[in-house]
Amino acid sequence: MPAVARLRSVVLDCPDPHALAAFYAAVAGGTPEAGDDDWVVLKVPDGPRLAFQRAEGFTPPQWPRADRDSQQFHLDFDAGPTWDEVDAAHEKVLALGARPLDLEDREKKDFQVYADPAGHPFCLCRIERPAGQE
Repeated sequence: MPAVARLRSVVLDCPDPHALAAFYAAVAGGTPEAGDDDWVVLKVPDGPRLAFQRAEGFTPPQWPRADRDSQQFHLDFDAGPTWDEVDAAHEKVLALGARPLDLEDREKKDFQVYADPAGHPFCLCRIERPAGQE
């Protein structure tokens, strides 16, 4: 089926677009480009464009919840095929201001859940790669 349109951006509401764009630039790469004080775009290398917009009165999503304050969506990041790589990424995102939400049963789930500095959930995932695609 032909596409109706191409995905341009994933946009996250937040209280401080510059700070959140800097956080995700440190996690995923790229350089934030400010449109103004209320809008910042991050072009992630080999990934989607992330945008951050100021939302007055922003209330972060709650994880995990099924009612009105649920997460609505989250971002998954490939942290590498080994737990050593995920552990290194874990230390780096904590140093950047992330906070753990769920670090349990990672061997069963192959991911760990965090909140970014504005409270949006994201995951560091252990992604096994076929031989030759490391």
